[in-house]
Amino acid sequence: MDQYITIKGARENNLKNIDLKIPRDQLVIMTGVSGSGKTSLAFDTIYAEGQRRYMESLSAYARQFLGNSEKPDVDQIDGLSPAIAIDQKTTSNNPRSTVGTVTEIYDYLRLLYARIGVPYCPEHGEPISGSTISEMVDQMMILPDRTRCTIMAPLVRGKKGTFKDVLDKMIKEGYIRARIDGQIVMIEDMEPLEKNKKHDIDIVIDRIVKSDNRSRFYDSLETAANLGEGMVSVLAGDEEILLSSNYACKICGFTVPKLEPKLFSFNAPLGACPTCKGLGIEQKVDLDLLIPDRSLSIAQGGIHYYKNIVNTENLEWQRMKALLNHYDISVDTPINKIPKKKLNYILYGSHEKIRYTLYSRSGTNSEKYDYIEGVVPMIERRFLETNSSWNREWYGSFIGETECQTCHGARLNPKVLAVKVGGKNIYEWTQMSVKDALRFMNDLQLDPSQQKISALIIKEIKSRLEFLSNVGLTYLSLDRLSGTLSGGELQRIRLATQIGSKLTGVMYVLDEPSIGLHQRDNDKLIHTLKDMRDLGNTLIVVEHDEDTMRASDYIVDVGPGAGVHGGEIVAAGTPEEVMANPNSITGDYLSGRKKIEVPTSRRKGNGQKVRILKATQNNLKNVSVDFPLGTLTVVTGVSGSGKSSLVTEVLTHGLQHSLGRVRIKPGACKKIEGMEQIDKLVEISQDPIGRTPRSNPATYTGVFDDIRDLFAQTKEAKLLGYEKGRFSFNVKGGRCEACQGDGIKKISMHFLPDVYVPCDVCHGKRYNEETLQVKYKDKTIADVLEMTVEEATEFFSNISKIRHKLQTLKDVGLSYIKLGQSATTLSGGEAQRVKLASELQKKATGKTLFVLDEPTTGLHSNDVKKLIEVLQRLVDNGDTVVVIEHNLDVIKNADYIIDIGPEGGVDGGQVVATGTPEEIVQVKESYTGQYLKPLLEQE
Repeated sequence: MDQYITIKGARENNLKNIDLKIPRDQLVIMTGVSGSGKTSLAFDTIYAEGQRRYMESLSAYARQFLGNSEKPDVDQIDGLSPAIAIDQKTTSNNPRSTVGTVTEIYDYLRLLYARIGVPYCPEHGEPISGSTISEMVDQMMILPDRTRCTIMAPLVRGKKGTFKDVLDKMIKEGYIRARIDGQIVMIEDMEPLEKNKKHDIDIVIDRIVKSDNRSRFYDSLETAANLGEGMVSVLAGDEEILLSSNYACKICGFTVPKLEPKLFSFNAPLGACPTCKGLGIEQKVDLDLLIPDRSLSIAQGGIHYYKNIVNTENLEWQRMKALLNHYDISVDTPINKIPKKKLNYILYGSHEKIRYTLYSRSGTNSEKYDYIEGVVPMIERRFLETNSSWNREWYGSFIGETECQTCHGARLNPKVLAVKVGGKNIYEWTQMSVKDALRFMNDLQLDPSQQKISALIIKEIKSRLEFLSNVGLTYLSLDRLSGTLSGGELQRIRLATQIGSKLTGVMYVLDEPSIGLHQRDNDKLIHTLKDMRDLGNTLIVVEHDEDTMRASDYIVDVGPGAGVHGGEIVAAGTPEEVMANPNSITGDYLSGRKKIEVPTSRRKGNGQKVRILKATQNNLKNVSVDFPLGTLTVVTGVSGSGKSSLVTEVLTHGLQHSLGRVRIKPGACKKIEGMEQIDKLVEISQDPIGRTPRSNPATYTGVFDDIRDLFAQTKEAKLLGYEKGRFSFNVKGGRCEACQGDGIKKISMHFLPDVYVPCDVCHGKRYNEETLQVKYKDKTIADVLEMTVEEATEFFSNISKIRHKLQTLKDVGLSYIKLGQSATTLSGGEAQRVKLASELQKKATGKTLFVLDEPTTGLHSNDVKKLIEVLQRLVDNGDTVVVIEHNLDVIKNADYIIDIGPEGGVDGGQVVATGTPEEIVQVKESYTGQYLKPLLEQE
């Protein structure tokens, strides 16, 4: 077998016809400055070809569902294995997806609870066991005399099929009636059931009028229990009674259905909470959104819904006015002065019928005598009933998500939550962190028969929990929503799932798995990667982390620059060989020839501060902390310690709320002092700059407006009478109408991801032929969109307004991206830097707070250096920058550090240390200090 993966003539994206040999079954790091072409080599060439070859080995029938995979632009690759990519996929926003479901731990857990779970009565706390037939008869004898009882055996519950053979068998056995989906029918006369619909089938065993005759009840119940595998359903008048030789409480008769895995799923109707349908939340009117300012009266717009119709002829207002008059409520009284009882009439409606008259503009009057609906139920009703997207958005602006009042966030119905293993129900189990769940499984006491039944299931659950623990995710709870995970966390979960599969001979391609990891947890990750390699797999990891590089077997340094200046192999070899190579920038930083300097002095700030008092959001434990203004403040701490809870949810959302963004819910804290010092908040997150291919760096930063102005001023444009709008690809006129200015067409693939193909009319240029006749310096507007930032800066060098905006993109290290590059193809780190560039263009106010969450994602040490210079520039302008970061180079450049910890999850949420980097290294409890110390000592 080949010892190497041999690549010949790779030209994908900016790669310059490169040849390369990569050792197999080794941990290989691909690195290089941002935009150098390492992702093009790792993902778009090696992984794409590995995946394509695997797909070609499948049958034509299977391939039609997978779509065509393009052959990458490469002459030859030898020595490939089947490839699996673990990349920075954006997280799923499906509210039903949790850490437990993604890792499949929840599936094993459902099986565990179905096989060894013990049901308890929620009222009496007694373990529930099955009833004997005599006990069932006793229960029937309690019913009033002459009650009509229909005794049925449940055969099918929520399954698809026609069930013809089952029903034919029942007829042969002498049964003539059945209850199908809630309707009792004669089996012989019924229509065939729909094959693809879920059905419930109960066979009617007997119909009895209750008297003192026990023997007939006994015979019928026994027959039903045998046929229904222990379950019996009795229709007594209008009431349905579930009896079970399996599970029922002896005191109150609380019954639990037959325990099976789907009963424990919040995605199945059988187990889900009936109120919230298994989501754990309900959409209700949020009074803070409806009444943002309680000091205003109704006439002043205190109730936001009526703000624009108070004292008008609007029929809705006439109804509300009738209610106000009936209960003697003045529209001029501030809402916080209206008694609670009267306010409830406005919110939830009248308690009695009210007589009132509605006057229409046409002059017709209608007399009414009815209850008047309150504003809250009216908004909730219309939100569900309306078909208009505009109305739904308007009503939705008052709706917030609240915890479901029935299940209190557990997502499951009471019967499911009555089943326990080791004293915990399945919801309580998923609330534990990975660390606690592992401890719980190790300490679980079971009797010999339970041990035998559950041995395999417990082994699977434990091994999956251990894998999560090994990649540094001990702090995650299993009911945490997937949508709230960072890209790095989700990638490490997928990594843990892959390790669990114990495959060998596979090529894994990873994209920066160390994102969001504190240096302390990095060692665990490196150990995990080495374990995967030792199973006999090839690992190709795109990574910038120096520890991971030093621990690797082989490094490929792509460069030397970004975009057109990259795409070559600068160095390839062991870490020692790369360090010794004078041409390699990566080698320069690894060997210490180049480094990011520690600033000679730390800023003290402008004397003002924003103070958070007693924050309790998520895992924060009454945290009180100061953010000095006019400084570069870095918030750090191990993964899951509560940094994002403090900075994003408490500080950012609290400030946004106070600056008038009412829909944003501030994180839980007693109060935030000093908010008046901030007049603008800029949150620069890793979210995409746009969801559609139309959005690009040129439109986002506003430079495209200036470029369109320039084209509209050319001689040709004036002759043809073209205005600025002619050069927009978003409006009719200049754009290509075949693709509506997208340059590509979206082909919907139903259950597969949408496929994008270049437009066959404009060939991806976005504009029609007439618009492309207008040129500036021999370039059309489409040519300008194809330029990289660097080329465009040179091209527009004499137009200062455009040059200035492009220069900011260069300053944040994005000289290699194209102006018209689709927003959907930018990485999280690139999108964040585009946002940063667009903020850099604006004038500093001295009262602006910039909040960044891990801005070094995807950045080489050389680019980190540029980023630090940009952040320092913002602070030098008099503004304040708060950064959540694990990168030690950024941390050592901070003026002030807030270290949260000491651990992740439940064991975190406290302030371990605050102060300058020099002060932090003196605190023994700070993990950040321990890793920072050697760096400061080197200086």
